[in-house]
Amino acid sequence: MTDAAPALIVVPARYGSTRLPGKPLLPINGRTLLERVTAVARAAAEVAGACEVVVATDDDRIAAHARAIGAEVAMTPAELDSGSSRACAAALDRRHRPDLVINLQGDAPFVPPAVVAALIAELRRGAADVATPVFPLDWARLDRLREHKRGNPFSGTTCIRGADGRALWFSKTIIPALRDEAKLRARDPISPVWQHLGLYGYRMAALEWFAAASAGTYEVLEGLEQLRFLEGGKTIATIAVDPPAHALSGIDTPGDLALAEEVIARLGDPFPG
Repeated sequence: MTDAAPALIVVPARYGSTRLPGKPLLPINGRTLLERVTAVARAAAEVAGACEVVVATDDDRIAAHARAIGAEVAMTPAELDSGSSRACAAALDRRHRPDLVINLQGDAPFVPPAVVAALIAELRRGAADVATPVFPLDWARLDRLREHKRGNPFSGTTCIRGADGRALWFSKTIIPALRDEAKLRARDPISPVWQHLGLYGYRMAALEWFAAASAGTYEVLEGLEQLRFLEGGKTIATIAVDPPAHALSGIDTPGDLALAEEVIARLGDPFPG
């Protein structure tokens, strides 16, 4: 892959999460969130080729832990308001600027490395500004997501996508609303709801645009940075992937931590290597 567009996987990691302070350093089954995500990034970079990995943070405690587990660190400004802005700052700090940047959020420890590598492949062959993975929910998974949101309403994001795979919208609410759901359930074992896996691949130009643009109205209301791209007229390609066996969303709350521990106990630990 010597002629492939050079890529960089950035793991943005903040200490000051509102709902779960210090979460990159919190353990799940004996390994910190940051250790798990960094291992995923390394495995994906090996599959993709022509790809490097860096942890982007503004916190000395996280930086020290990242270095202790053998990760390269980019110290980014504390005032950056999103993982995408932090990823952009880390990419601009490189001696050789990458063509493609993957934002692998530091609270998404169960993303399969192959999915991360697939984003790089999509951007290398396609024309979208951004690429991100989604997966279809069968009815049992949809029921579990609804139940989970009763106690954790801002955990888990859904997506509406066009027939060509282009993202039309994302929401922390479960979308679309389902009229005549009983008929839909009888007709098809798969629901019309797609759930989003919280990672993104960007062309460098699109990421620089994002970092310079103001937050969008719906981005602020939903708390979803990808809506800035849609509100700004950018194209997001969604990649359909298999539903993950492990925890379905990022680790945002104490309830998510408990869910992650329970799923590992039931299904085993997917930690790479």
